[in-house]
This record gives sequence, structure tokens and C-alpha cells, in this order.
Amino acid sequence: MTARMPSAESGARADEFASGAALRRKLADLEAHLGRCGRVAVAFSGGVDSAVLLAVARRVLGPEVIALTAVSPSLAAEELAGARGLARTLEVELVEVPTGEMEDPRYRANGPDRCFHCKSHVFRALGERARQRGIDVVVEGSNGDDAHDHRPGMAAARALGVRSPLLEAGLTKAEVRALACDLDLPVWDKPAAPCLASRVPYFDEVTAAKLDQIERAERFLREQGFGVVRVRHHGAVARIEVEPERIAELTRPEMRARVETALGQLGFGFVAVDLGGFRSGKLDRLLDGRVPGEPGASSCCAVDPRTEAAAGPPRASE
Repeated sequence: MTARMPSAESGARADEFASGAALRRKLADLEAHLGRCGRVAVAFSGGVDSAVLLAVARRVLGPEVIALTAVSPSLAAEELAGARGLARTLEVELVEVPTGEMEDPRYRANGPDRCFHCKSHVFRALGERARQRGIDVVVEGSNGDDAHDHRPGMAAARALGVRSPLLEAGLTKAEVRALACDLDLPVWDKPAAPCLASRVPYFDEVTAAKLDQIERAERFLREQGFGVVRVRHHGAVARIEVEPERIAELTRPEMRARVETALGQLGFGFVAVDLGGFRSGKLDRLLDGRVPGEPGASSCCAVDPRTEAAAGPPRASE
């Protein structure tokens, strides 16, 4: 195996190569982890990480694996359709599981611990559905790079006994993309697609109406050819982030008029373009005052450790 080593967000390149010895070893470790699990349910979003995990689990375990997809207003319809199609391609049964995070006031409050409360609901619901199918092991797609960030969703996974085989095998994000490419998965160069709630600034309430506005606005912009895009919801203002090199295209008179009209029809009173361009986790500047990308700036799932400690692991009564 000579592994392709693609880059991060949207610029994954199949012409970047690296020695495959380390990757073969990590793949063998991943297969061994999964082989010891017996029957497994894969928490499957349709993204690169969970797609690789599902594909390798299918290869190792055959029919002893199912895919569980959490369905809620924070999941874009395009993402769900993509997950369905990929599960069919891999010949794995996909079970769609409604989750109830929108009913939790702690989630809707949208504090820095939103991801913790969201993933607690998600993994609890997936675990219950897996047990109904006679499956005791649920696995999810965090990778080795995620271990270097403070991610409350991972804390929720650990609290509920959800395994992270990619992380356990030490696979980095680039290596996961390389495996996806070698496995001929169509999502190998798919940009990251965090949940729609990540577009709402912290402490602004998350509502189904806001998530719908965001989803439709981003879909429109993708239809205009902007593959990597975020629409940040600031009440009456939609703040658009695209890749820096695409800003000039977005602000051309004809495109600008189309975008302003379309987003206005979705209920936004004002439409702004972020001159800094897209960068994951930009809303975190509202938490700590640092511009994302500066040393010490937090990730998109960052959380104040004091907040997480106060929230604690999910309780059985929740």
C-alpha cells in the first residue's frame, strides 16, 4: 500500500504520497480492534471518518455490523441522503434513529458545552437502538488528531461506553482520508460538515427555525458552486464564509444580487461576507477573544473545562 496523504478541509490531494508501512500497521490494528468487538453498530454520519470505520467494519465483520444515523434538525437533508447512499454502496443496513437533543434546554441554550449535551442524547439513543438489535458495542469515528483537542462530544462517548477504534489505532485525519481513498470511498475528499448548530453563536438559542434557515442558505450557496461554505446565523444577519480565494467571486455584482435575494427570501434582513474567509471554529472568538488560528485558540468543539466539570457525565435520570 502506497497511501495517498490528502490535506485537510477541502483541498485533499490524491497526488500526495507517503510510505504505507505505518498506515498498513495502523489498519491492521483497526481491523484487530473491530474483530474483537464481535457485532457492532457504527455511529454513521456519512463523513470521511465514519465512512472508513463502517467500510473496514464491513470488511472485517461482514453482516455483523449495522450503521446507525442520528436524525435531528441539526442534520442537513443532503448529509442524510449521502449517508443513505453510502450505506447502500457498502451493503450495510442503515438504521435512522431520531434523537431528542432539541428537547433539552441545556442544548438549546447553546453554551460552550452544547456538544456534550448533544452527543449525550445521540449516543444514548444509538446505544438503546443497538441493544434492541442485540448489539452491545457502539463505535464512533473520532480519530487520533481529535485527541489533541478538547472535545466534549468525546467525553460524552466515553461516559456512555462508546468506542473510538480509529483513535485507538492511532489513525490521524490525513491517514483516514488516505484509507478512504485507497478503499475507493466517494467521500475521501469530502469537506468536513459539522452539525448545523455550529453556525449559531454561543449563547444564542438554537431553534429548529434557525437550523432550517442555515441549511437552506448553505444549500443555495453550494448550488452556486461554493463547495466549502458556512452561513453563520447572527439573528437578522447572515454572515457568509467561503474559501478566501472565492470571496471575489461571491462579491461579483450578479452573484451578490442572487445571494442577497435568495437569503432575503429565507428571512435574513442583512447578508454579509466575512472578509477573512472560511476557517473552522471562528465563532469561538466570542468565548476567549482570540482569533481562530492564533496559538491557543480553541477548536469548534472547545469547551471551558469548568463548564464541562459542572455539567458532568450524563445521568441515568436524564
